[in-house]
Amino acid sequence: MTVDPPATAHDAEHRRAARLAAVQALYQADVSASPADQVVAEFLRHRLVGPDAAEVGGRESAPVVDRAFFAATVEGAARAHDRLDAALNLCLDKGWRMERLDRVLRALLRAAAWELADRDDIPVAVTIAEYVAIADSFFTGPEPALANAVLDRFARQERTAATAEPT
Repeated sequence: MTVDPPATAHDAEHRRAARLAAVQALYQADVSASPADQVVAEFLRHRLVGPDAAEVGGRESAPVVDRAFFAATVEGAARAHDRLDAALNLCLDKGWRMERLDRVLRALLRAAAWELADRDDIPVAVTIAEYVAIADSFFTGPEPALANAVLDRFARQERTAATAEPT
């Protein structure tokens, strides 16, 4: 699924809200062992406000979410789960594996890694900054710095591999 890049600052805010919701949805899918498409459908029906709606479930102050970007992120990260985890494991310090990380941090890294790997229309710096900001909202310890370092390594590895000339 191709999603157009944000055209305005307003669109960027909607995408920022979609990233946060994607982390929450991936966390929920992990905890409940629910299929990603089922979790996406639940979020779209009951939790997210789209640009065409004034409110959902009586929550007028909920942020407006780029619903297409949200769905693409959750479903893309879920489909690429094994590939992303294998690549992310290579970016973690020796002795660390994705399975050892907090579930929220795992969800965040998977969403960001999908975006870095599959959305080359979005600048690396934007993706990393957005997800580090999300990490800052969830964690007060070293996790945001860890997310920054892992995503930076992942981006270098992924974007280099994607642009490498065949030998």
